[in-house]
Amino acid sequence: MCGIVGAIAQREVMPILMEGLRRLEYRGYDSAGLAIRDASGHLQRIRSVGKVAALQQLLDNASVSGNLGIAHTRWATHGMPAERNAHPHMSGEKVAVVHNGIIENHSDLRAELSQLGYCFSSETDTEVIAHLLGSLLDRDPDLLKAVRITLTRLVGAYALAVASPDDPDRIVVARAGSPLVVGVGIEENFIASDVFALLPVTQRFMFLEEGDVAEIRRDRISVYDVDGNPVERTVRASQLAASTADKGPYRHYMLKEIHEQPGVIAETLEGRIHKGRLLEESFGHQARDLFDQT
Repeated sequence: MCGIVGAIAQREVMPILMEGLRRLEYRGYDSAGLAIRDASGHLQRIRSVGKVAALQQLLDNASVSGNLGIAHTRWATHGMPAERNAHPHMSGEKVAVVHNGIIENHSDLRAELSQLGYCFSSETDTEVIAHLLGSLLDRDPDLLKAVRITLTRLVGAYALAVASPDDPDRIVVARAGSPLVVGVGIEENFIASDVFALLPVTQRFMFLEEGDVAEIRRDRISVYDVDGNPVERTVRASQLAASTADKGPYRHYMLKEIHEQPGVIAETLEGRIHKGRLLEESFGHQARDLFDQT
């Protein structure tokens, strides 16, 4: 199961992206990568097979910096685990894409794009999305418009994030059949496959709904429904702590869950106990009858 992280901020985003990827490791993956727009207006892409730690080693030996970026952990569906199949995928230097899901009509789209002269360097369905976007951006540099048109060509389920070196002020995202959450900050905003990836940087989240397309800027978030109409999505505060998704001192997550069960039960019952007695009404109007039977 793949994982997406993205950030647009006034500070360096590489540490945010890498911490987000580490927090998505529980989803399972075989490769990882990121693309960051640097100060000179280029997208720097680094990808690796294996653990997020392997990607970190490459970054430690590279000069990668910038205030806008997208990142991804990949679980192979189309194409074997290999650097060429790792995300982000690009169309020349025009656009970078990370994607969760499966594009069912990717073979037809690949054939169409190949006839137009686009060369594929991977076996993935995601590279099809990148070249569709690239073909549209060649004619019109409007990234949001290009994403909207591209989505009309896709059959399948997806969550995706798109960045362009020519568009330094926004990341465009979309979801259909695969979850995507927006993390709301102060003069910085984020996106991820789930909230755990973003807990170190925010506890305020906006959950995109089916068919939503959104522009993520530093100072605002604009969401559009499946028909292209501007819509408001509720920003919710999360009560989860940044350490919630960590294994902590435990060797694996199952052991962590076993040891945390008493605390989870206690938190569940909190507010339902008064002076040492269980408040039966907290469990519904039929609770007393049910408890009498046990």
